[in-house]
Amino acid sequence: MIDTSQLALIVQGDHSLLLDVHNPGFEKARAEISPFAELIKSPEHIHTYRMTPLSLWNAASAGIEEDEIIESLNRLSRFPVPENVIYFVRSTLSRYGLIKVEATEDEGVLFLKSTDLAILTEIAHLKSLKKFLTPGEGGFFMKLMDRGTVKLHLIRAGFPVEDLAPLKSGDPCPINMRETMISGKPLHIRDYQEDAIKAFIGNNKPGTGFGTVVVPCGGGKTVIGMCAMSKIQAKTLILTTNVAAVHQWKRELLDKTDLREEDIGEYTGEKKEIKPVTIGTYQILIWRKDKESEYTHFSLFRKGNWGLIIYDEVHLLPAPVFRVTAEIQAVRRLGLTATLVREDGAEEDVFSLVGPKRYDVPWKELEAGGWIATAWCHELRLDLPDDLKTSYAVADKRLKFRIAAENPHKSHLVLDLIKKHPDDAIMIIGQYVKQLQEMARILGAPLITGKTPNAAREEIYENFRTGRSRIIVVSKVANFAIDLPDASVAIQISGTFGSRQEEAQRLGRILRPKDKDSWFYSLVTRYTVEEQYAANRQQFLTEQGYKYTISLGMEDL
Repeated sequence: MIDTSQLALIVQGDHSLLLDVHNPGFEKARAEISPFAELIKSPEHIHTYRMTPLSLWNAASAGIEEDEIIESLNRLSRFPVPENVIYFVRSTLSRYGLIKVEATEDEGVLFLKSTDLAILTEIAHLKSLKKFLTPGEGGFFMKLMDRGTVKLHLIRAGFPVEDLAPLKSGDPCPINMRETMISGKPLHIRDYQEDAIKAFIGNNKPGTGFGTVVVPCGGGKTVIGMCAMSKIQAKTLILTTNVAAVHQWKRELLDKTDLREEDIGEYTGEKKEIKPVTIGTYQILIWRKDKESEYTHFSLFRKGNWGLIIYDEVHLLPAPVFRVTAEIQAVRRLGLTATLVREDGAEEDVFSLVGPKRYDVPWKELEAGGWIATAWCHELRLDLPDDLKTSYAVADKRLKFRIAAENPHKSHLVLDLIKKHPDDAIMIIGQYVKQLQEMARILGAPLITGKTPNAAREEIYENFRTGRSRIIVVSKVANFAIDLPDASVAIQISGTFGSRQEEAQRLGRILRPKDKDSWFYSLVTRYTVEEQYAANRQQFLTEQGYKYTISLGMEDL
């Protein structure tokens, strides 16, 4: 007879899944349900997940069968699984694959089909699709350029589309991974990186070659992108978050592949090069003279006969880019991210326009394997100075947050933390420029903000990498796609309200594998709204298995 006390999962009739953190079966259950359920909240004792249509369709896209999901629920649940939950899983997953997109003899036309007459009737009556679809026998004809838009409207209506139309090859671009990097060290592709590449490439048949790979910061997402390029061997467009990330991609490509300097172009505010491999920024794509003007640089998508587009930090893909992404559905596309959490709730857009989640590896799994550093997370709470309490009391919520975030006591706490880590490379990260300027002045440390010229940023990052600077102060421009392998301490003096993705990215700056542990400190003013926002920011990381120790100042550290 099964000992139900060893079962951590409770399945509820509202499709929520409760996990007992203290149960011996917690880790196993969390690993099994994560591919098909979304985290809702994760306080100390009970974590709450929920199965949603999108979470189940992502699972189906990754090849997980409905019987596997139901078997897991029945085996892991402490109590019998409610019948309506079983029905929900079967009903939701039965929709996946009912609608397919296939090629036609006309290169510029696709066919949307279904064997279910009721579904075809419902689609025919969707006002949002009328201008894109032309009725045909057993389905609808649509233009190739409307492929993504149609898929997006359908998933919002509750119909995921299985896209079986072939992808174009693009111009050839020979690229091979080096066996030995420029540094002289051997290049080793990790097992999980190979698994991610296989999941993305698939069997090279229709329905494969597009999707999203979720790997923790420091886990080598760039290597996965380069390996995909070496498999596809086609002209590639790489889009990333900022110029520093463009230069980092270029360094990595030259270090780990046989591409030459002349094979790689930069498409930024400073340069407009189109090469066999072109690396650009999201910012340049969405630049325009004014709100009424066209996006001048969207033409980049059509300037090259691309065979692969890589979206780095795909969870940050700006909404305007989704429009043009809809027009290039015939190109292989790979999204790379540490978290699919989007603060604008547009996860469905990523699913439809870039592709479903093909691979996901838990942060703690990579930590256990030594692939990313062991990290210790601490929230340090401190009081608001007496002379600011009246101003705080009468302020609106946004100003309350700023007053709490800029608490002047935080600078003293930063100094104490620096003394605690005399031999570590330290990043001090914040939201407000005035606060960061004061912190940089006190420490005599270099400062990077959005106004720091790219050349100056590169010099500061390089000095930090090589040890010429032990401490740097950075704004949110350093949240994403910056490789600082020797950073082992991050001190967050202020954050962006309740952004879960930001907390994950900031921790990721110190997770590059190294011989010692990493430390993440978040300074929070207690009895203020900053406590509430801090709790929300921590949600994603606590789900990943990280625990925050909460202390008053330097107590208990």
